[in-house]
Amino acid sequence: MDGRGRALLVPHGPIVNYRMREIGVGLLGLGNVGAGVVRLLEENAKAIEARLGAKLVIRGAAVRDLGKERRAEIDSSLLCDDPMELATREGIDIVCELIGGEELARELVLAAIGANKQVVTANKALLAVHGEELYASAESNGVDLYYEAAVCGGIPIIRALREGLASDRIESIAGIVNGTSNFITCAMAQGGQSFEEVLATAQAEGYAEADPTLDIGGGDAAHKLAILAMLCFGTRVELDDIHVEGIETLAEIDYAMAKQHGYVIKSLAMGVRREMGIELRVHPAMVPQSWLLADVPDTKNAVYVRSYALGPSMYYGAGAGMMPTAMSVVSDLIEVGRNLGANATGSMPLRIQRDLPATAVIPMAQLRSHYYLRFTVADLPGTLGKLTTILGQHQVSIANLSQTVMPGDDEHEQVAVVARTHEALEEHVQSALQAIAGAGLLLAPTQLIRIAS
Repeated sequence: MDGRGRALLVPHGPIVNYRMREIGVGLLGLGNVGAGVVRLLEENAKAIEARLGAKLVIRGAAVRDLGKERRAEIDSSLLCDDPMELATREGIDIVCELIGGEELARELVLAAIGANKQVVTANKALLAVHGEELYASAESNGVDLYYEAAVCGGIPIIRALREGLASDRIESIAGIVNGTSNFITCAMAQGGQSFEEVLATAQAEGYAEADPTLDIGGGDAAHKLAILAMLCFGTRVELDDIHVEGIETLAEIDYAMAKQHGYVIKSLAMGVRREMGIELRVHPAMVPQSWLLADVPDTKNAVYVRSYALGPSMYYGAGAGMMPTAMSVVSDLIEVGRNLGANATGSMPLRIQRDLPATAVIPMAQLRSHYYLRFTVADLPGTLGKLTTILGQHQVSIANLSQTVMPGDDEHEQVAVVARTHEALEEHVQSALQAIAGAGLLLAPTQLIRIAS
């Protein structure tokens, strides 16, 4: 008591500093992204600890070759060459899967989940192909499965869709989600280089793999669209249901014609909600020059979202690279760490809603669009008339028609006939192209590019 009879609050024992607890992290893979994760956890350790209330500590990293020189500055005693042992090791709270691929990654993630480890992954192919199995396993085991880095690298599009727009209804998305394809389309639009030359430059600069098939063929974008569609439209998506076209058939003349008519060619991943289901497609598109997506340069990514309450919004930034991707991975580690601290794991950042049937993807034949069609034909009387007649017979109306003479090796010069159509049904357009091909008019396959609107 003090002199006035008031009680004094006296601590029961010595005052001590509270020691932050540690959260153990195991890295499956230590390539570029893994090296970035190590670097971020070291350089931003104090800030992360302050935000999380705990330390994220790497307690092991599984690699293929223990003797390989690495970009990551990590204690060699932490390295092992048995990823399954690491995925289930005592003392590791969060398993971070960065090895890529499908089957081994699937086995490791399922093993980690079965051992009640939280999981963070950057593996888009894994989630697109095996997502339903992994989500169900995580839910039944009450653990987290986070995947921000799987789509668009450093852009927090997953969080935006999962949290920022959680109360809204997504009507459509259109994304540039593959940096390699965007680099190539930007370079081709400048003119003066063939596709092969631009691809070689992309490979030399490290923007394209030695085997670029998944990037230029649209497969990589399809994996990402499958993940985005589940978030946006609440339905499981089979990869085979996504229409996929690459950019490898586009020629310099197509980019020139696009510019002449006020467009830019981009490879888009698109999802649209309709009354009868959803459209899911990856293909080159002519984007109006006034659109924000038209200005996305080089290897950057962007996702344009249209929702009921918010209206249009766009998410832009570095879609790949060591540090941008590592940033998303570490952000997931922090969020999972918070869940661990709050004893709230297993909340599932993605629950697959069952309000749409698995067959709700609208067949591509039912798409309605405007089209750019380029026909390569001999410069002969009557050819143009035959082309337009066949298009009309198949209910494809022409909005604009032009032709450009091209040097040919044959007796007659080649002509590039370019038609832009009014809105037409994909089924009708494809039927018309088949009829034109069967009429013996073409010197090369027809180039079709859908016009975004």
